[in-house]
Amino acid sequence: MPSPLSLEGACRIDDWGVIRARGTDAATFLQSQLTNDVLTLGPGHARLAGFCSAKGRLQASFVMWRAADDEFLLACSANLLAPTLKRLSMFVLRAKCKLDDASAEVRLWGLVGDAAIAQIGDAAVWTKRDRDGATVIRLPDAEGVVRALFAAPADMAPQAAATLSLADWRWLEVRSGIVTIEAATVDKFVPQMVNFELVGGVDFRKGCYPGQEVVARSQYRGTTKRRTFLFDGDALARPGQDVFLAGSEGEPAGTVANAAASPAGGGSALVELRLAALGDGELRLGSADGPVLHRAALPYPVAVDAEAAA
Repeated sequence: MPSPLSLEGACRIDDWGVIRARGTDAATFLQSQLTNDVLTLGPGHARLAGFCSAKGRLQASFVMWRAADDEFLLACSANLLAPTLKRLSMFVLRAKCKLDDASAEVRLWGLVGDAAIAQIGDAAVWTKRDRDGATVIRLPDAEGVVRALFAAPADMAPQAAATLSLADWRWLEVRSGIVTIEAATVDKFVPQMVNFELVGGVDFRKGCYPGQEVVARSQYRGTTKRRTFLFDGDALARPGQDVFLAGSEGEPAGTVANAAASPAGGGSALVELRLAALGDGELRLGSADGPVLHRAALPYPVAVDAEAAA
């Protein structure tokens, strides 16, 4: 099996799709709906953003960028694109903003290693560059490997010496520590539960959006008692699957947010977890006597204080 540092090449990300928002009110409309600041998003950068319910639960997560002065593209999990597009469209009302599914026109590719460096160089994370009709976005590294998102017309593909499997791309996504909301996890998490504010997905200085009061209260009143951590195991987890403390007969301790097979065998998972469960014993997948999960290191710190874990 390949080691992480040997992963290299390009792959078509066919489990993601693209929502397009365009019109003279596109920026102000998205500003009123998403967790991150859209109005200050310049042409040379991309951002993470979430779309929440009125109760502050994430309905979708996006990598978003400005394609033109009055046009924005939002990449998200393909298995929830249609309901997300429908829900967002309900709020457009009289705004001069048209929303549509641009997945057939804008294809997404993942670039890893030299293939990413060739397109984005040593640019900072979330830098966006336009190259010969395509858009390239520097993503956070995973396992020390440089990654980029390549968005291009349907008849265009990135030039890369190697082909990367989608399975390996998904594994690197999990190892990056950035949760992508999928159909199985819609309405399960407040942004802080999946560390979204720690990875730049929430701007607490911007104006209101659905669920903003709940998200702000979780931040400033210290009510976040659940966080997401990285785990490895011999068994492959699936999004939405419950995680239990070994030998317990009570409620689940957490929920799998994202999971992928490891190139070396077994799998990795991002697990949203009750903080109090961290020191309470062994964690098991699917049931109290299921496969063991072993905690791994996230690429960013997550503070766990005694009060939050109580």
